[in-house]
Amino acid sequence: MGRTVIENPSNCPLTRAMNIIGSKWKPLIIYLIGTKFDNRPLRFGRINAILHYISKRVLVEQLRELESDGLVVRKKYNESPPRVEYYLSKKGLELLPVLDKICEWSDDWMNDLAL
Repeated sequence: MGRTVIENPSNCPLTRAMNIIGSKWKPLIIYLIGTKFDNRPLRFGRINAILHYISKRVLVEQLRELESDGLVVRKKYNESPPRVEYYLSKKGLELLPVLDKICEWSDDWMNDLAL
């Protein structure tokens, strides 16, 4: 399953951003890695355990896309069994205040919705 991209002939910055982080899971992954563990490296298994409602296949796909977009750094250790950790890049860390604002907005305006 490939990435869904919104056409952007006028090079709109919001459309560009949504093409990178606008999936169902990417904001949650970024927020989890960056805030819940102070951007300490997290192993795939830990991320998967916390975000247990995301299939492993989708989580791998989303992490790969975040890595290719420069938001997440994947560090692979030459060990047996293999160990891989993820943490946010500088670019990924700069998204955290935006996601914090979305959380504030949700707390202020969306508490009455049963979602």
